[in-house]
Amino acid sequence: MDLLQTITHYSLHFLAPGLIAWLFFPDNWLKAWGIMLATMLIDLDHLLADPLFDPDRCSIGFHPLHSYYVMPVYAALLLSSKTRIVGVGLLFHLLTDYQDCLWMWHLTCDQCYIQSAAFKISSLA
Repeated sequence: MDLLQTITHYSLHFLAPGLIAWLFFPDNWLKAWGIMLATMLIDLDHLLADPLFDPDRCSIGFHPLHSYYVMPVYAALLLSSKTRIVGVGLLFHLLTDYQDCLWMWHLTCDQCYIQSAAFKISSLA
């Protein structure tokens, strides 16, 4: 992971949710930002991986809480005003991780993208 990719990835994880909170939840933007930061807890599923950290591994589709099966559940959280901020945080987290996968694949392995579940799903549309 190069420096620009790392800065972009972690800025999207920690700073962009603040901007999203400020734009879409202006009355409670600090609380919304905090809740969205708390959705980073889905990264606890990385503790189940072996090896624990692999800079060349795409977390989307690999870790249980980053799987394609949980995405509809996260999207369903958008339907209720009580869970909407959590849903936004979780989906933006996955979008950030997906962006990181695209960057990684572009830099290291175009074939990895073509062989990924993400490519297969995107080609259905």
